[in-house]
Amino acid sequence: MSDLAKAAAAAALALGLSTSAAQAADPENMLVLETVHGKVLIEMMPDVAPNHVERIKTLAREGFYDGNPFHRVIEGFMAQTGDPTGTGTGGSKLPNLKAEFSAVPFERGTLGMARSQSPDSANSQFFIMFQRGPWLDGQYTVVGKVVDGMDVVDQIKKGDKAGNGVVRAPDKIVSLKVLADTQ
Repeated sequence: MSDLAKAAAAAALALGLSTSAAQAADPENMLVLETVHGKVLIEMMPDVAPNHVERIKTLAREGFYDGNPFHRVIEGFMAQTGDPTGTGTGGSKLPNLKAEFSAVPFERGTLGMARSQSPDSANSQFFIMFQRGPWLDGQYTVVGKVVDGMDVVDQIKKGDKAGNGVVRAPDKIVSLKVLADTQ
């Protein structure tokens, strides 16, 4: 086991997460998402979407995501966050990103970047898939995948399907950190 893998495993264990999920991972490309329901370990994919991964890590290190609501959560589809206004129209002060579409499919646990109708409009919002969404493949940027804690994601308060998943009194991100920064 490499030193990076050992460090990731030790950090995951200290955070109460599965060490097996982090054994082969680079702690610089792992995120720890803490919710009121528990912690989620996310492996980022810098080889698939380097600019989007860097954006999320930059914002996480600034504390941008801490306190953000899961403003749009649709049972059987996805949980979306990353908008501090909670309206689905907000983002960071950084410029929007050019799309980094790939052949990586949207499966349960996939982390994708939210955007408007324009493919090059992703900024800070992301979503986690509850189940496979083939209609998103090649249309949205995949940035990572949940490797531990999908049971926690499943507990995020759901919104009204008739209201496009808008959540009243939504659950919020307690913190989002790069695993390397927790060691």
